Amino acid sequence: MSSVQVISDNEFTSEVENAAQPVLVYFWANWCGPCRLMAPVVDKLAATYGDRIKVIKMEVDPNPQSVAKCKVEGVPAFRFFQNGEVKQSAEGAMSKDKLEAMLTENLLTA
Repeated sequence: MSSVQVISDNEFTSEVENAAQPVLVYFWANWCGPCRLMAPVVDKLAATYGDRIKVIKMEVDPNPQSVAKCKVEGVPAFRFFQNGEVKQSAEGAMSKDKLEAMLTENLLTA
């Protein structure tokens, strides 16, 4: 069982772009209500898929470089990385099923 890893801008390259396995990056803000709703969903997905993907959580306000690099325009935002590249992105709150479908779809093509 794996958990969500919290990183900052200076760890983005090593933990996301250079990761050996696929990475789901969850961008959030503490002032964002929908982000608070998504946090338990992201935690559950990390526990379920942690053996196949790395789940990263980044707060947008203190990490402007990663936000700009990933072209995050709103939160919550999700970026699925594979081999250092964004393979799929989504913004806004979504159901666990929808987020899980995004993961499984990308893991099948990995």
